[in-house]
Amino acid sequence: MTTITDGTDTLTRDALTVLQPGFTGTSAPDWLLRRLGEGLASVGLFGRNIASAAQLSALTARLRAERDDVLVAVDEEGGDVTRLEVRTGSSFPGNHALGAVDDVELTRGVARELGRRLAACGINLNWAPSADVNSNPANPVIGVRSFGADTGLVARHTAAYVDGLQSAGVAACTKHFPGHGDTAVDSHHALPRIDVERAVLRSRELAPFRAAIAAGTRAVMSAHILVPALDPDRPATLSHRVLTDLLRGELRYDGLIVTDGMEMQAIAGIYGIERGSVLAIEAGADAICVGGGLADDETVRRLRDALVTAVRAGELPEERLADAAERVRRLARWTAAARAAGTLGEADGEVGLRAARRAVRLTGADGFTPLTEPPYVAAFTPGANIAVGAETPWGVAAELVRLLPGTETGSFTGADAGREALAAAGPRRIVAVVRDEHRHPWMAAALDLLLRARPDTVVVEMGIPQAPPRGALHIATHGAARVCGRAAAEVVAGV
Repeated sequence: MTTITDGTDTLTRDALTVLQPGFTGTSAPDWLLRRLGEGLASVGLFGRNIASAAQLSALTARLRAERDDVLVAVDEEGGDVTRLEVRTGSSFPGNHALGAVDDVELTRGVARELGRRLAACGINLNWAPSADVNSNPANPVIGVRSFGADTGLVARHTAAYVDGLQSAGVAACTKHFPGHGDTAVDSHHALPRIDVERAVLRSRELAPFRAAIAAGTRAVMSAHILVPALDPDRPATLSHRVLTDLLRGELRYDGLIVTDGMEMQAIAGIYGIERGSVLAIEAGADAICVGGGLADDETVRRLRDALVTAVRAGELPEERLADAAERVRRLARWTAAARAAGTLGEADGEVGLRAARRAVRLTGADGFTPLTEPPYVAAFTPGANIAVGAETPWGVAAELVRLLPGTETGSFTGADAGREALAAAGPRRIVAVVRDEHRHPWMAAALDLLLRARPDTVVVEMGIPQAPPRGALHIATHGAARVCGRAAAEVVAGV
């Protein structure tokens, strides 16, 4: 590919404006600051960029010193997917817990407080909420990130979340259009395919996005999924039929369209990020999200050059690139105005914990006596998907240690997990913690063995409670956020 000379011409600036790159480290590198001066308008932050609220505020202030209307984006869903609290676990339960409570005012309040904390740190675009309907319980990447399996429930809570988040001056980015819930493949690794009729898509998948649009969502994120009923040839992110004909035309959406991470294998492994980015803009996307795994100046340069070259070669209409760049700037103006208006509002630091407590569902509570002696917590740990990440702690052990000092814990996985947990626990009462038992045969087998040997075991399900509840007490938290763990621990200890 021909290298484009750095400069400030309109075409080059527009090509930079539509990129949303990430970077490594907890301070802004020189290359990123330079690109902001050349036209880059957005920056994506990840857990690797965040060490503390003070550090994050200093980082965003430095970015804003270079460009005062810069869009600073983050993937902060709360619940299992957190970047602000990546090393401690979230102070907010995720969507599935909020859906289990089904109180739209609570959802609005949680989103407002989350937005307030983001805005206080200088973040003005959140790649959330997930509007996916959890229609496939085997889904390996959505799960508790969804409000639930009922379309109406997902729609009303998506709208409430958008309203709450944006009331704090943070733009919502509703995802993953046209709906990632009915998949059994993680698009981080391969291209998922949804084979349902168009009528099903309209009534099920699209309803929450209609609700989000009606609520005024400032951004929508595309999904790297193939939906033959909409486009048999290209995944949604690269499909003019999906992004322009459906989202812009039929749904009358006029805000920013952001791609999911272009380095994900559903795109990068098939098209490459350069070609994929050109096709995405051509299809109707306005902002190219890249940087979850590729986070350097070389990536930014390659994508900028690919877009400029495509325009010069007549493969990408210059007016389409200019329109995309203007939509980015329009959102930047909205966030700058919201920041100037000072819309943070009063803090509600306990709203997340209140929501997590309300989301707990108990089976067998009538005959359960709370523990007074420290138990052994056996965590049956599945592999983390990329969206969640392996670095975020989960479970109930940390909270039980606080409530019942002397509590011990171990993590187990695989065919021998049950036997190993029994041996490690010894005579102590066992609290078995699982996550999506229904998706992991080894986990179900481990519980079988444990409950045969120790029927007084307490079971805490921190994923989708799809498997039949069992154990002396079964606690479903509907998510694995830190506050969900605390809510479960309080039940176990009777506080």
